[in-house]
Amino acid sequence: MAWNWESFVFAIIAFLALYLLLNKYALGPLLGVMEKRRQLVQDQMKSAEQSRAEAEKLLEEQKKALQDTRKEAYELIEQAKATSVRQADNIIQQAKEEASRIKEEALKDIENEKNKAVAALRSQVSAMSVLIASKIIEKQLDEKSQQELIDKYLNEVGGGV
Repeated sequence: MAWNWESFVFAIIAFLALYLLLNKYALGPLLGVMEKRRQLVQDQMKSAEQSRAEAEKLLEEQKKALQDTRKEAYELIEQAKATSVRQADNIIQQAKEEASRIKEEALKDIENEKNKAVAALRSQVSAMSVLIASKIIEKQLDEKSQQELIDKYLNEVGGGV
């Protein structure tokens, strides 16, 4: 086999022409598209990283807000408990004072009624005594009759009271 240098040169020229044409019309646009795609992917990764960072920041803010809300709710509950305890104590104290006042008034009323009853009883006893004495004087009875008369009137007084 003989080596043909003209074929060799022609093959090199054809190869260089093909390379230049492919580079200009195929590889150039292909590499440009690939570069744009690489840039797009990088931009999307940066955007995703920023979104993730913002999401983490928002999550932390929400967690803090939730903690603050829970703390405020706990404080409100504690305040409500304290207020209800104070109100319950106040109501109990007022009820005790009212019960004491009613008891004192009832005791005074009882004492007044007792005094009225004693006064009425004294009045009746004295009236009966006068009546008995007048009956005794009118009849001038003997001792036995006098005792019977006194017993009779005492029974009447005992039954009337």
